[in-house]
Parts: sequence; C-alpha cells; structure tokens
Amino acid sequence: MSTELFASLFRYKAWADEELHAMVAALDPAAHAEQRHAAIRILNHIHVVDRIFAGNLRRLPHGYAATNTPETPEAAALLAAVRETDDWYVGYAASLSAAELAEIVDFTFTDGDRGRMSRAEMLMQVITHGGYHRGAAGRVLFQCGVQPPRDLYTRFLHDSEPARRRPG
Repeated sequence: MSTELFASLFRYKAWADEELHAMVAALDPAAHAEQRHAAIRILNHIHVVDRIFAGNLRRLPHGYAATNTPETPEAAALLAAVRETDDWYVGYAASLSAAELAEIVDFTFTDGDRGRMSRAEMLMQVITHGGYHRGAAGRVLFQCGVQPPRDLYTRFLHDSEPARRRPG
C-alpha cells in the first residue's frame, strides 16, 4: 500500500468526521438528549482509539486506560480534538516510506494484552474502525429522523476532485 493511498484515506476520514460531527452537534439536545449523548460517546470512542494508535505508532505512551473516557466531552471540544488528530494522521501517513509502512511495532492494548502490527496494519485499523463507528453514529441520527451523511470514499473523491466524476 502506498503512502499516497494512506494520505488520501486519512483526508477522507477527516472529511467524513467533519460532516458527521456537524450533524451530531446540530441534534436538538432537548428533543434528542439521550441519542445526542450516545452519538457523542461513539464519536469520542473513535477519537480515543485514534489517539491510542497515534501513540502506538510513535512508540509513545498514549495515556488512556480504556477505549473511551469516563466523561463525555462537549461536541465542540471533541471536534477540535478530532481535527487536530485527523491533521496529524494526514501528515503522518503522507510522510511514511514503504519500509516504514512495513515496519512492525510492538504495543500494549488498554486491557494489558500485547499486540504487534505493521504501521500499515495500524493505519488500516484506524481507518476501518472509524468507518464502522461512524456508521453506528449515523444510525443514531437516522433514529432521530435525520438522514445521516453518505460516508463514502467515492463521494469524497468526487467532491474533492470533481474531474474524477464523469457523466455516463
């Protein structure tokens, strides 16, 4: 897998995160307090796991004892933190060589078990994990009568590079 593909996937992730966070933040807290809270908890879980793997990739302590925090952050503060992390991943993914992508990294999961993955596998974990849970948050939106965003890589590519979209 090339660094160009990983950089594109992380730009897509940042794009998808922006859209979904905006929709969750717009949920009426009075009418949908429980659902809004649940969606923010899902988004926070994505962010915490992203931060855990960022620490693992750098071989630095990540500071998390679990894959979510006990407290639920405010939507705006969470989005600011997500933006910072997404920006880090975009830059990090674009900076790696093929040899660095293949490098094996040993780490410890939050439950204490030890893990071992290549950098490419860790990056794919972050991408696929986020997509899975964005779908869960989208389902919460749907239950509130809000059409969730079309979180599709093809949509991102066509929105960010319109020349890729050709009429039939």
